[in-house]
Amino acid sequence: MHLIDLLAPTRVVAGASITSKKRLLELLATRLADGGSADLERRIFDSLCCREKLGSTGLGHGVAIPHGRIAGLGTAVGAFVRLSEPLAFDALDARPIDLIFALAVPEHFTNQHLMLLSQLAEMFGDTAFCARLRAARDNGALYAALSEWQLTHAAA
Repeated sequence: MHLIDLLAPTRVVAGASITSKKRLLELLATRLADGGSADLERRIFDSLCCREKLGSTGLGHGVAIPHGRIAGLGTAVGAFVRLSEPLAFDALDARPIDLIFALAVPEHFTNQHLMLLSQLAEMFGDTAFCARLRAARDNGALYAALSEWQLTHAAA
């Protein structure tokens, strides 16, 4: 399973204006639910919040990967958001975040969940790639950059 398989252009947002961690998690839950029921959206939001209570998913260098396991979810989904202004997120380095890749995975996806998190850590460990994401002009350019990263790293 590759990261790009989890994304759809409708779940990639460039320049979101968010004022709090809670509002960010609400936006991510809405995108991850992708038009699903209000119940699904609430369960995703609750899962993301519960995970954040265990410890921040802010990796540092302006990056966060909120994620959660959702009972009854049929397949893993991802959403990517680039904020217009960095947001305090209790990241490991105490710096605010602006690049966020969120995951919602089925409850039983233990190994797949860890593999996806590993791919995200590799992607966001590439500082030149993060700079490309920050420079992308719109949703389409962000989606294209994420797709290109996956293609070049899947072949390696």
